[in-house]
Amino acid sequence: MRRFVIGTAAFSMALSVAACGKAGGDDSGSDSASSSGGNSVGLLLPDSVTTRYEKFDKPFFEAKVKELCGDCTVSYSNAGADAAKQAQQISTMVTKGVKVLVVDPQDSAAIKSSIQAAVDKGIKVIAYDRLAQGPVSAYVSFDPIKVGELQGQALLDALGSKAITKSKVVMINGDDADPNAGLFKKGAHQALDGKVDIAYEQSGLWKDSVAAQKMSAAITQLGKNNIAGVYSANDGMAGGIATTLKGAGISSIPLTGQDAELAAIQRILVGTQSATIYKAFKPEAEAAAQLAVNLLQGKDISSLATQTETSGSGDKVPSRLLTPVSVTADNINDTVVKDGLYTVADICTAEYAAACKKAGLQ
Repeated sequence: MRRFVIGTAAFSMALSVAACGKAGGDDSGSDSASSSGGNSVGLLLPDSVTTRYEKFDKPFFEAKVKELCGDCTVSYSNAGADAAKQAQQISTMVTKGVKVLVVDPQDSAAIKSSIQAAVDKGIKVIAYDRLAQGPVSAYVSFDPIKVGELQGQALLDALGSKAITKSKVVMINGDDADPNAGLFKKGAHQALDGKVDIAYEQSGLWKDSVAAQKMSAAITQLGKNNIAGVYSANDGMAGGIATTLKGAGISSIPLTGQDAELAAIQRILVGTQSATIYKAFKPEAEAAAQLAVNLLQGKDISSLATQTETSGSGDKVPSRLLTPVSVTADNINDTVVKDGLYTVADICTAEYAAACKKAGLQ
């Protein structure tokens, strides 16, 4: 983590261009009125169900743009998990006259034509967290295959001696429309294949209710006593899965997640989830802001986006992939608490006080 933080700091220093400025936007999911051409940046996030986007990504991005560019503004919209709505939001941003558009695609293929239309108007597009299709200028994310590998390894670690090929594992993946979901799955399979029996695998569509239904179907198909562990692609779905497991009388089997949501950290403390993947939102959002300001000012980004990724449309995109971290009960204090994502008080409410004390969080 120390190397990661130092590397992020060095990346930020390389791009510092100015101080002070304005960044606008709202949390309602509708278009904000903070930008009207000029040095304007648009930020489009995919949904408001996943905690990270409204609580972390948006404010971190806005703050970094404000720090770097004195006369820049930010327009913000949230797609509410609706790809058609996001396509319309791109059109609205074009009409507003934004110069750079940062978009986390709800459906990377569905908004391809909208991105092309924006680029045709001279707008630079940055894919954020998920690689959008179309002529994208840059991409910022965490290495999605590494995320999946860490999830799979966390499940194997939690299984311990039960991690043998006859152990039946349930796998609930993300939405197939999300390009990252397939990469998470690929990484997880690389870690798990040949070591456990993935006896049931379905998509949970990034929804806790769908994941809960899939888990219930898996229990019916496999039998509750025959399930050794569960791979969940993110924490939201893990919450629904944990509820289903509890309702079925299944306790203390390994369950993975992703995004280091507060509820997941608390589940890890009490043993109803074994691990999550922490993707530090601040450096990711700041990296996107730095790229946006550079593109806005016509500066080169080759020293910032040093890798090349290929999108679903076959476009080669300059990319910056950050390194994720696996979080278990043993390193909560050294990761999400140390980085200021949550305070001990946030985590250790009365319900979790005893578990916090046991884990050394006081």
